[in-house]
Amino acid sequence: MATNCRFCGTELEHVFADLGVSPLANSYIPAERFSAPQAFLPLRALVCSNCFLVQLEEYDATPEELFSEYAYFSSYSTTWLEHARNYAHAMIDRFALGPQSTVVEVASNDGYLLQYFAERGIDVLGVEPAANVAAAAEARGVETVVRFFGEEAARDLREERAADLLVGNNVLAHVPDLNDFVAGLRLLLKQGGVITLELPHLMRLIDGVQFDTIYHEHFSYFSLSTVVRVLDAHGLRVFDVEELPTHGGSLRIYACHGGAAARPVDEHVDRLLEREEVAGYGRIDTYQEFAERVRREKRSILSFFVDAKDAGATICAYGAPAKGNTLLNYCGLGADFIEYTVDRSPHKQGCYLPGTRLPILEPSEIERTRPDFLFILPGNLKDEIMEQMRMIEGWGGRFIVRAPQLTVYP
Repeated sequence: MATNCRFCGTELEHVFADLGVSPLANSYIPAERFSAPQAFLPLRALVCSNCFLVQLEEYDATPEELFSEYAYFSSYSTTWLEHARNYAHAMIDRFALGPQSTVVEVASNDGYLLQYFAERGIDVLGVEPAANVAAAAEARGVETVVRFFGEEAARDLREERAADLLVGNNVLAHVPDLNDFVAGLRLLLKQGGVITLELPHLMRLIDGVQFDTIYHEHFSYFSLSTVVRVLDAHGLRVFDVEELPTHGGSLRIYACHGGAAARPVDEHVDRLLEREEVAGYGRIDTYQEFAERVRREKRSILSFFVDAKDAGATICAYGAPAKGNTLLNYCGLGADFIEYTVDRSPHKQGCYLPGTRLPILEPSEIERTRPDFLFILPGNLKDEIMEQMRMIEGWGGRFIVRAPQLTVYP
């Protein structure tokens, strides 16, 4: 069956990356279901020859299955909390937000970001589809509506809570109906208001061979040029962009209503669009070449782990992120290579990773078992985790990090 582009409708014919079959990356297995079967779905990214949106082909999993009960809580990363605090303070200063302003975040998770606006007396509202995560936000004092965001939700919310600042951090990639979602952003944004979107930058994904950021909950992967096309089609205009180090390299995109002449387009936008054009992001061969680079990277990773195990090394992992599950399943790194993983989130502890079924334990297990290598699965948080786990150096333990190439520290 043909798959059509989720933005422009063009039939998709070109493969960007084929990662075989994999379970849903956030479908952690409770202990009581350890022996139960788990569905494996094709994990294949295609690229549109018209708008160059990289996207997963259609598969049988609804948004409700993916996001209604979610295991990711943003507040368990101190690095991410600091990022959120800095963002909030910067936006308050740049756009003169105050008690008269309303900040709305879509996919607001556990209130990790909106809490910093609320502390400054600013009206906030979160829109979050996962009821369990929204409950944590409410407990933090962040008002949160439990629903999927799109045009219908925006219509319901805009009369009372239209946004001066509308935030979408790491959500655009998770949206199956891209046009409905962006149409909702336009509706909920006040005239004169600002949208900010943070999303992994496709250029950084390709440069760093970050195939592990491809998983079923990520429907789309964006260059700036494609984001500009998508927003423009819905009457929104990109007026500024920042390049961020988060998630292996991200963009923070600033947009407004198309007719907002008071916000001229910053030179940052034109410069990055030119860089993408020079790098070939308007040519299909740039995307097709990525598939072979992914296969080579898999062979390199496997070679390291085979050699380490043949030498008698013990290897454990840190973290249970979705990207780690893609890497482990695609490379075939299960219990024959890695004994267990640990995670700070109590919502994951006691469960097993999808596919590999590695147990997720408390971080204290590392000091008890003293592995030779600790494989940091969320490579984007390596500095934070290496500092937390510095004690492994006391018994000669070393860190393995893929950020972007597989590297051993110290």
